[in-house]
Amino acid sequence: MADFTDTLTEKHIAFIRAQPVFFTATAAAGARINLSPKGLDTFSILSNDRVAYLDLGGSGNETHAHLSADGRITIMFCAFENPANILRIYGRGTPILPQDREWPEFVQHFEILPGTRQIFSIEVKSVQTSCGWGVPIMHVERPRETLTKAHANADGDAWVDTVTQRTKSIDGLPIRPTDRYFGPEGGQGAKSL
Repeated sequence: MADFTDTLTEKHIAFIRAQPVFFTATAAAGARINLSPKGLDTFSILSNDRVAYLDLGGSGNETHAHLSADGRITIMFCAFENPANILRIYGRGTPILPQDREWPEFVQHFEILPGTRQIFSIEVKSVQTSCGWGVPIMHVERPRETLTKAHANADGDAWVDTVTQRTKSIDGLPIRPTDRYFGPEGGQGAKSL
């Protein structure tokens, strides 16, 4: 049986903080639905009606394009250990880039990782929990460090050049790219155009 609330409760927050992975889903008119898994320590609960997550550079930037065009986002957490549970946050999201005036307000909630590209701020519209009995029991072995290592070893100027050329989604929706490289110093050596 699914239960809905308008905001996150303390029980929801405790569950979210215990999960090693979350999933994001977005869509926009005429575009593919995007679904992405997220790991690392990149999710932050700002209040019972606002969450955010730190986004690192990857092969695409569909979430940014969809949120700019449509705004809808669903975040899903599921328990891979007992007790079983699934939690979905339905919300409206906004990309916050390092060059945006809102960046200092949001970045204070995160440890900047190599390759940080943006933060997605999400206004919680509703929260759903359900049984999760169909999710298998699995155990986390360790975090995968490949993405942050690749970004940490990048040439900052070349990284910025590559990222600033990515201005469209798979379906041609506009993307506003970051203008900064955050390297292995956790952002201390950020380079800007």
